[in-house]
Amino acid sequence: MVTVNHFFNLLLAQVEMGIAEKNLNNYDTLFKVAKGRYQLGKIAENDLLQLELNYLRAKAAVDNARLNYEDMLFRLKSYLRIKNASPIQLVPPADTWHHVISTSDALAEARKNTAASLDFQERLITAESNVRRAKMDGRLDADLSLQYRLTQNTSELKNVYKDPNNGQILDFGITVPILDWGKARGQINVAESGFELEQTSVEQEVIDFEQNIFLNVMEFNMQKDQLYIAAKGDTVAQKRYDVTQKRYMIGQVIDVLELNNAQIDNDTAKKGYYSSLRNYWINFYQLRKITLYDFPENKMLIFDIRDIM
Repeated sequence: MVTVNHFFNLLLAQVEMGIAEKNLNNYDTLFKVAKGRYQLGKIAENDLLQLELNYLRAKAAVDNARLNYEDMLFRLKSYLRIKNASPIQLVPPADTWHHVISTSDALAEARKNTAASLDFQERLITAESNVRRAKMDGRLDADLSLQYRLTQNTSELKNVYKDPNNGQILDFGITVPILDWGKARGQINVAESGFELEQTSVEQEVIDFEQNIFLNVMEFNMQKDQLYIAAKGDTVAQKRYDVTQKRYMIGQVIDVLELNNAQIDNDTAKKGYYSSLRNYWINFYQLRKITLYDFPENKMLIFDIRDIM
C-alpha cells in the first residue's frame, strides 16, 4: 500500500504540473490576444486585467506544481532506494480489472487465508484455559511427605553408607489446607471475568473484521462506474474548454468568466479522473491484503521470499 501511495502521489504531482504548464501557455496566448483587442477597443480594461491576473496566477501555479513534483519524486526515489538523478516519467496504469466480487467469497477467503481467524480462536482458548486452571488450583489439595533416615558414626566419607547403625527413622506426614480465605474463589472469578471480557472483545473484532471486508468489497464493485464517470467527465470538460477557448480567440465569447469557469472545470475533472484511478488501485490492493487472495487469477496469494531478494 505504501508503494501505491508513493506512485500515485508522484503521478498526481506529474499531472498537476502538466496542467499548470498548459494553463500558463494558454493564458500567455490569451493575454497577448487580449492586449491587442484592448488597443482596438474591443474589450474592456477589466477583462484585460482579469486575463493578466490569470496569467500571473498560472506562473505561480507552475512554480508550486514543480516544487510539489520534486518533493514527491524525492520521496519515491528515497523509498525505492534510487540514487541516480535520472528523470522519471510515470505512465498511468491503463488496464483495470472489473468483476463483481461476492462478499461471501471474500469473507471465506479471508477466514481461510489470514491469521485473523486463528488469532480469535487462540485468544478464546487461552482465556478458557485460564478458567480451567483457576478451577483446578482451587480444589482441595493435600501434600504427602515421606522421609527415611539412617544413623551412622564414621570418620571416613566412604564408610557413610556401610553397615549403618541400628537406629532407623521413618517419617510420614500429610498437609491439608483448612481455610484459604476465599483466595481460590477469587481467582476463579477473575479468570471467568477475563474470559467473558475476551469473548466480548473477540466478538466485536470479528464484527469489525467482517464489516471491513464487506465495505472494501462494496467499494471495489463501485469502482467501474466511478472510473467511467470520472473519465467521461474529463473528456467532456476538456472538450468544453477547447471549444470555449477557440470561441474566445475568434471573438464569439467575450465573457472572461465563462473562459475561467471552463478552465477550472477542466482542471478539476482531470484531477478527479486520476484520483478515481488512484482509489481503484488502492482499493484493489487493500482487498488483496485483507483476504490474501488474487481475485483476477482466482487463486491464493503465494510468493517465494527469494523472488524479492
